[in-house]
Amino acid sequence: MLNSDEVQAFADAVIARFGAVDMLINNAGQGYVAHFADTPREAWLHEAELKLFGVINPVQAFLPQLEQSDIASITCVNSLLALQPEEHMIATSAARAALLNMTLTLSKELVEKGVRVNSILLGMVESGQWRRRFENRSDKSQGWTEWTAEIARKRGIPMARLGKPQEPAQALLFLASPLASFTTGAALDVSGGFCRHL
Repeated sequence: MLNSDEVQAFADAVIARFGAVDMLINNAGQGYVAHFADTPREAWLHEAELKLFGVINPVQAFLPQLEQSDIASITCVNSLLALQPEEHMIATSAARAALLNMTLTLSKELVEKGVRVNSILLGMVESGQWRRRFENRSDKSQGWTEWTAEIARKRGIPMARLGKPQEPAQALLFLASPLASFTTGAALDVSGGFCRHL
C-alpha cells in the first residue's frame, strides 16, 4: 500500500482482469501503543504515512476507473480513535483523525465526479491480535466468550462484547453499495455503543 508503483500495478491487474471498478475499500490497520513521551519521531511518521498513504495511493491508482462507474464509491476502514483518542495510542489517534478529515474532504471533492466517499469507525472487533492475546493470557480459567465479555465490561462497551468480523464487513458493504447511494462524507460508528462523541 505504501509503494505507489506496486499499488498502480495492482490496479492495472484488476482492470485487466475485470474491466471496470465500482468500489474501493481501503484498510490500513495496526496501531502504535505508547504515550507521548514514549513515542519516537519514527512512529509518528510511520503512523501518518500508513494511515494516509495507505489510502492516497489506492485512490490515485483506482480513481480514473471509478470516475467511469455510475455507482462508484470509496470506503475507508478507520477507527473510533479518530473522534475518541486514547492517550496510550497518541500517534495512531492523531493519524486516524487526519484520515477522517481527509476522507470527508475527498467526499466533497469527488462528489462532482460521481464518486461517494465514506468511512466506518471501528471499535473493538475480534481479530487475530485478540486471539493471540487470549492464547497468551496468564489466567486460563475463562473461555473466549467470557474473556472477551470481561474486556468489553472493563472498557465500558454497552453491548458487552467485542464486534464480530462480519459486522464491520456488513457496514462496509452497505456504504460501498448502491444501498447508500445518497450517502457521502459519512463516518459510520461500528463500536457496540462505545462512542462518547455526538
